[in-house]
Amino acid sequence: MAFDYKKEYKEFYLPGKKPQIVEIPDMNFIAVRGKGDPNQEGGDYKRAIGLLYGIAFTIKMSKKGSHAIQGYFDYVVPPLEGFWKQEGIEGIDYGRKEEFQWISVIRLPDFVQREDFRWAVEEAERKKKQDFSKVEFLTIREGLCVQCMHIGPFDEEPETVAQMDQFIRAQGYVNDFSDSRLHHEIYLSDARRIPAEKWRTVIRHPIRKA
Repeated sequence: MAFDYKKEYKEFYLPGKKPQIVEIPDMNFIAVRGKGDPNQEGGDYKRAIGLLYGIAFTIKMSKKGSHAIQGYFDYVVPPLEGFWKQEGIEGIDYGRKEEFQWISVIRLPDFVQREDFRWAVEEAERKKKQDFSKVEFLTIREGLCVQCMHIGPFDEEPETVAQMDQFIRAQGYVNDFSDSRLHHEIYLSDARRIPAEKWRTVIRHPIRKA
């Protein structure tokens, strides 16, 4: 059976509907950076998603080709994630989507080294006849965070964020946003097939002791 990160690391991908504090280890990702409204039809965000999955499946399906990745095991491609910020704002303002600066990511299995990643980019470009130069190998260190499962549309996330803020204050913590510690979302639902009121999104914020 293929290794499924969501099931094996439930503490990171399947939190409850009540906020919780968690320590997140360093993780490696396939990443694409960009700016602007993610809902823009044909915009940079939607193109970035295509680039991410192009590399993710090139690595996953390497088992059928001539490039042997040391330590490879069969796995389910982890969910799409996003790190978000806006200049001059702690957290994000959902009413100003055009000002978003984002890093879209998909987690890499630990066995994928930088040389394997470079091979995957070259292989994807060769097979798909497409430019993948915007894709990068990115290590992210989140550390101490608060997280919570949000159920419903993205525009209703402020209600869940308010619960998270109230929770950390009661526990003696404050948010710790910076250029390297951002609002983080993990998307567990296929928005094309599931109604918005049932979307599941993990919301994660960096924190520190007050």
